[in-house]
Amino acid sequence: MANQKAIVAGVDGSPEAARAVEWAAADADRRKLPLRIVHVCERWGDMEQSKYCEGMLEAVADRARLRAPGVDVTTELLSGHVVETLMGEAAVAESIVLGSRGLGGFSGMLLGSVGLGVAGHADVPVVIVREEAESERQDIAVGFDGSEDSEAALDYGREQAVARGRRLHVVYAWHMPAGSPYAFGQATALADDSSANVRERLARWRDQHPEVEVKESFLCEHPVAALIDASRTADVVVVGSRGMGGFASAVLGSVSHGVLHHAHCPVAVVRPPLAAS
Repeated sequence: MANQKAIVAGVDGSPEAARAVEWAAADADRRKLPLRIVHVCERWGDMEQSKYCEGMLEAVADRARLRAPGVDVTTELLSGHVVETLMGEAAVAESIVLGSRGLGGFSGMLLGSVGLGVAGHADVPVVIVREEAESERQDIAVGFDGSEDSEAALDYGREQAVARGRRLHVVYAWHMPAGSPYAFGQATALADDSSANVRERLARWRDQHPEVEVKESFLCEHPVAALIDASRTADVVVVGSRGMGGFASAVLGSVSHGVLHHAHCPVAVVRPPLAAS
């Protein structure tokens, strides 16, 4: 279909970006979507540089076509600020897929500034692919706390689970922050109330989506630690851009930020449709 949105993969010639393209191609194949591969040049150089960029794009496109022969693959060379230009791709994207680090990253960094910037602002799901992306596991893990962002994460996780034939592992984790004004008994009661509310909402959601096998984990643990642990057996871990504890002005919550840096599999960051701006 002419107006069908594509999975967009951003590349820069790095090995991380090449892995991201392969992940995106496989995802496009499973979900019957086209794949659009883009490279953003902040400054146009001479003709030789332009030819190099075009050659790099075609090389990764050939790699994608080998990975998923049935997928419609297109490429485009773009100019502008990298993060802003990739965010602009949301208008034609079902999701945006990036490598965990690009050529400009330092070896000690777990996630590059481009990935963080796009994940924090884009109006579509952003998937950050790590080195472990090629191994297939048993779950699609989703962090859920009842917030609007986590509802959107649950929906994206369901799409991934259906496309892959995987179980959906829904993780709810609660911990009492240091310096909390609540006594232990009060905090425990609040946690129990919150847990009961989440269980009820999940039960309704499961009734609406019987096609998905669901495993639920309710943990007294920091959400970042719980999701990192869940990522060890997951194809993808999905988080909302902000949870219930997020500040309205924050573009990327502490939980999603922590999971992006330390997960053992690709991470999808999802914003709710009504939050798009």
